[in-house]
Amino acid sequence: MQRVLVLRRLYSSVPPSRRLSQSAAVAADGIDAAVLHIMPPFDYTPPPYHGPRAAEIVRKRSEFLSPSISYLYKNPLNIVDGKMQYLFDEDGRRYLDAFGGIATVSCGHCHPDIVEAIINQTKRLQHPTVLYLNHAVADFAEALASKLPGDLKVVFFTNSGTEANELAMMIARVYTGCHDIISVRNAYHGNAAGSMGATAQSNWKFNVIQLFFQTGMHHALNPDQYRGIFGSDGEKYAKDVEEIIDFGTSGRVAGFISEAIQGVGGIMELAPGYLPAVYRTIKKVGGLFIADEVQAGFARTGSHFWGFEAHGVVPDIVTSAKGTGNGIPIGAVVTTPEIAQVLTQRSYFNTFGGNPVCTAAGHAVLKVIEKEKLQENALVVGSYLKDQLKALQDKHDIIGDVRGRGLMLGVELVTDRQQKTPAKTEILHAMDMMKDMGVLVGKGGFYGNVFRITPPLCFSKEDADFFVDVMDIALSKI
Repeated sequence: MQRVLVLRRLYSSVPPSRRLSQSAAVAADGIDAAVLHIMPPFDYTPPPYHGPRAAEIVRKRSEFLSPSISYLYKNPLNIVDGKMQYLFDEDGRRYLDAFGGIATVSCGHCHPDIVEAIINQTKRLQHPTVLYLNHAVADFAEALASKLPGDLKVVFFTNSGTEANELAMMIARVYTGCHDIISVRNAYHGNAAGSMGATAQSNWKFNVIQLFFQTGMHHALNPDQYRGIFGSDGEKYAKDVEEIIDFGTSGRVAGFISEAIQGVGGIMELAPGYLPAVYRTIKKVGGLFIADEVQAGFARTGSHFWGFEAHGVVPDIVTSAKGTGNGIPIGAVVTTPEIAQVLTQRSYFNTFGGNPVCTAAGHAVLKVIEKEKLQENALVVGSYLKDQLKALQDKHDIIGDVRGRGLMLGVELVTDRQQKTPAKTEILHAMDMMKDMGVLVGKGGFYGNVFRITPPLCFSKEDADFFVDVMDIALSKI
């Protein structure tokens, strides 16, 4: 009881925007008050919120929105404001955002430079159609192409990562004259007809005929360094791609699509040596290599701007979205001039692809990443955070694996380290406790037992310390 009183006194002495919630202070009973760290200071107070409360919004959502929309928490959060790496609820309580809108907020919530670019473009011109000339789309395409290696310099803009992957696979099929495409098990590439076919998790696939796209789609052995049969030997996993081609196709394929780090799949970084070996195999049979950079791209991995670069390969097609617009809906497909030429065989058009407001936002994102050295920050802070999480793994048996790169990290929870039994229920309890203590984090993986840590790239070491302290307390209570 004495400890609870101490915690309550600590809580009451802290300004509201820096507090852990009252329930968190009580929940921390039995933990020395000294370990109850305060959220790093932040010089921003959101304006008062006078809109509908959470209960009213839940009622409207249940009546008017799709029943497939789920919530991360037992008591859903009503988020009404955001600034950089922080979010604020209807009561003005501040939360450290370690999820970044599912790896989407690259530069920070409502970054002033990006907001200014959006407002300025919106005031002047919102949507003319790409059938007319406008400098915003051309300027961003040029800037984006400058971030890619080799001859990857022709850009097609879309509205999302799903659209980008759909277009990339269609380009590969038209260019090669082949239909078969290989993806990796445990991958997620989108939820439309073709991208759902490439997605290789039953969690994300409906029991419907996915048009002609499903035919000719093959799913290769996942080079999973934690659960896979070959550990971290990427070349052994790659032999499965050779066998798929030999025994499941005509001997030629349209392409191979893969993330360098599987995002929805639980922040699973592909085993070293896998992508180079597969790339050589795909090239021998006339296929194209498609790099899905929807989550890992735009400096998130820190060591490189794109996830595939860490594997020493140069794709034929690169797709991006999410962090490309810092929350503005925009996706992109980048390929070579030769490959891009195939779309002139017919008319290809995307009504909103290349919208000037979206491309102005994307261009501003690139400028902010460079100006504020966010790629370097993702490397430094991400490496520091990963080391801290590995230290936490030594303390808590429930942590089976810590993995990822930069500010794209995963912590897999298991109830038995030897059997690697997924801790499906435990992670939900931990997430609720972390939310009560002021930290928002995502989850993923096929079993839903992996913390997905993908914060805005402005995340600091102080934020990382607070995050680890809160996770430590939550795991101690399970």
